[in-house]
Amino acid sequence: MVVTARPSYSRVKTALKAINDHPQLELQLVVAASALLDRYGTAVNYMEADGFTIAARVFNVLEGENLTAMAKTTGLGILELASVFERLKPDAVMTIADRFETIATAIAASYMNIPLIHIQGGEVTGNIDEKVRHAITKLSDLHLVSSVKARERVVRMGEFEDKVFHTGCPSIDLAHDVRENPGFNFDPFAKYGGVGVENFDLSDPYLVVMQHPVTTEHSQARKHIEITLDAIRELDMPTFWFWPNVDAGSDGTSKGIRVYREKHELDKVRFFKNMEPQDFLRLITNSACLIGNSSVGIRESAYLGIPVVNIGSRQAGRERGANVIDTTYDKREIIRAVQQHLSHGKYPSDTIYGDATAGTQIAELCATQPLHFHKILSY
Repeated sequence: MVVTARPSYSRVKTALKAINDHPQLELQLVVAASALLDRYGTAVNYMEADGFTIAARVFNVLEGENLTAMAKTTGLGILELASVFERLKPDAVMTIADRFETIATAIAASYMNIPLIHIQGGEVTGNIDEKVRHAITKLSDLHLVSSVKARERVVRMGEFEDKVFHTGCPSIDLAHDVRENPGFNFDPFAKYGGVGVENFDLSDPYLVVMQHPVTTEHSQARKHIEITLDAIRELDMPTFWFWPNVDAGSDGTSKGIRVYREKHELDKVRFFKNMEPQDFLRLITNSACLIGNSSVGIRESAYLGIPVVNIGSRQAGRERGANVIDTTYDKREIIRAVQQHLSHGKYPSDTIYGDATAGTQIAELCATQPLHFHKILSY
């Protein structure tokens, strides 16, 4: 399996463990792109801490955080991954979701006649992600989808029904463990550092912000983040804020945060690069509201019943639970949505993205499907 970014690891962690533990399968884990870089949280360190052996590392991210850098990063990924696949000789390659770098995995494997397994196909969103996701679906041989509607879409795209399985999303497996044991078992300030306010009382209501740039609106990334910063400043609540991902426009998002901090007092906000998957889920499940445009607000938060304010078009079209209020990039609209959630509180758990058994289902399907995969390469 190939993992290219920090959110992809949490999306697939339980599947990796189940594959690693399965007597008929051998896991070869390849880590690439921003998952290797410190500025995006060095997710590879968490993988190693969890006991996974890294079979190969692929450094292919070009600086710039713009459309050209995205295209060239993908091209470099094809070149480097082809060499990795030639060396490791996997019986199958597994890829996850819709990050722009993942198309490199799908192309390299397909051109080398290596069966491709795709997790989380068939979903609809805004951004470049939907094009990437559907393109990977057409290159894939086995489809492991997260929802009933996603399965229907993959079949309508012409894929064989007996190769499309509704497993749910592996990230829900992690969310289930957190839901069963929601109490804090770590100090986020001591464990992860960060910058900003020294600390605050975690027993008080707090917010979490995770907002990424939208590649089709990358030139507006700075303006978008400034609107959210204005809203958070006016709400005046303790806030954990997470740095954006590597998509085109993230330089605008990052610069917007840095300049805003120089001009305005944010005495209740702490900024972080990343957290281990379980720690992050525990942080948000104890929060009063999650704000931004990350898929965690749509996927894991539905299962955990976390109030979510989803801003803009990045998750447009994706199935969502009653816990989500959608807003435009408007300060007053964002504030009203947060206040509405604060009055409501937690929502009932929604299993739209799975029942917390995806990891074991995925491993078993990899072992029993007609191609009889014996080595599963993850990246």
